Amino acid sequence: MSSRHLVRPGRELDLVPQTMGIGADGLRRWALVDETVPGAVHTGFGIVELASGGRVPWHVHSYEDSLYVLEGEVVVDTGDGANLLRPGDYGVNAVGAPHALRNVGDVPVRWAQMLAPQPRSRVGGDTYAVPALPEREPTPIDVRDPRTRSFGHIEPGNMEVDRQTQDMLAVSASMRTALLVYSGITVKMMVDPDLGAQLLTMFMVQYQPDGMAGRHDHAYEETYMILEGEVDAEFDDQTYHLIPGDIAWAGVGCVHAFSNPGPGVVRWLETQAPQPPSRHSYRFARDWDHLRAATTEEG
Repeated sequence: MSSRHLVRPGRELDLVPQTMGIGADGLRRWALVDETVPGAVHTGFGIVELASGGRVPWHVHSYEDSLYVLEGEVVVDTGDGANLLRPGDYGVNAVGAPHALRNVGDVPVRWAQMLAPQPRSRVGGDTYAVPALPEREPTPIDVRDPRTRSFGHIEPGNMEVDRQTQDMLAVSASMRTALLVYSGITVKMMVDPDLGAQLLTMFMVQYQPDGMAGRHDHAYEETYMILEGEVDAEFDDQTYHLIPGDIAWAGVGCVHAFSNPGPGVVRWLETQAPQPPSRHSYRFARDWDHLRAATTEEG
C-alpha cells in the first residue's frame, strides 16, 4: 500500500462485531477505508452485515451514509417510512437524518457502505442516538413512486446500451435513466445530488472487452468494488488484477488506469468523495503529456 492507494482482496473479508456506540445488535463490519488509511480523509468504505433479527437503533450521523445491498434484505426506517431494500437497491441518509435498520428476514443481509466525510473515532464515530420513531410495515423500493426520494434500484441489464428504453427501465422519464457511454465504458449514476446526496456519489461502471480508461487522477477520493468480471488496474505505477469481491481505493492525486482484458464484461460499484466539481474533475496524463511534447517542439 502506498500513501495514495489501497487494494484489498475480497478473500480477506473480516467482519468485526460493533455496536456503533448506540447498542446495535447483530451488526458486523469490514472496515476497508477509514482514518487508519494514510491519505484517506473523505472516505469511509466498508462491507456491513446484519444478522437475522439484528437491529441498529434510531440514530443520526454528522456525515452522509449510503448503501448498496449485495445479498439478503434490510429494512431502513426513516422519517418518511419503512423501506425494504433487496439486492440491487441503494440509498442515502442525509446528514442529521434520523434512521434505523433491522433485518426481519431469516438470513443475514450484507451491503456495501460509503460514508462521507470519514467518521472520526475521537468523536464517537460521529454517530448519535436519538429517540425512536414509530415502526411501520416495510414496503419494497418502487423507483416509479415519486415519494421514493432517497432510494433506488439497479440491475446489470440497466448497464446495457440496447436496453435504455422506457419499458425496460420501468422508471420515470428523467436524467436518472441516462447511461453515459464512452470508450467501451458505460456509467449509470445511483447516489448523487438528484437523490439528495451532497457529499458523495455512488454509481455503477461497466467495461466491455477491450474497454479502457487511460492514466488520470482526481482532486477527490474514489473507491471501487468489483462485482463481475476481471479488470487490470494501475495505481501509481503499480499493477493489479482485480476479481469479484476485491476492493480498491485511490486517494487525491493517485494516478490510475483500468482496462478489461476480456473476454466478458467487468462491472463494479464506484464511489467518490467529496462530490466532483462540474469541470476539471478528470486530469488525464495523456493530454498534459501532449502539451509538454507540443511546447518542446515549438521551443
